[in-house]
Amino acid sequence: MAQLIYAKTHPDPRGKLTVVDGIIPFDVKRIFYIYDVKEERGNHGHKRNKSALFCVKGKCKVRVNNAGNITTFDLDLPEKILVLEPEEYRTMFDFSEDAVLMVLASEHYDADDYVNEPPQ
Repeated sequence: MAQLIYAKTHPDPRGKLTVVDGIIPFDVKRIFYIYDVKEERGNHGHKRNKSALFCVKGKCKVRVNNAGNITTFDLDLPEKILVLEPEEYRTMFDFSEDAVLMVLASEHYDADDYVNEPPQ
């Protein structure tokens, strides 16, 4: 089930440092980021891949469809991380102009792992 977790942030007069290691509930095999977004992204689920999504800059929303139960999450803080299970169909939208969405994945890219039809 989709869950929000919060990374520990260490502020000081020089700025903030947020630590992600040690809190992601799976081994990370793939890292990518999405930016300069002009339209919805995602619109898929997975067979095996777990994901952790967070905006390192800006903000966006993520709509999660889990067996027909739909929840929308605001990723509006860099320390707010959305962890998704494979079967959770996700759509990322409403990106701010400056948004950079980082994705940590439990599996390397595999086109056969994608589920392109939303659950009913």
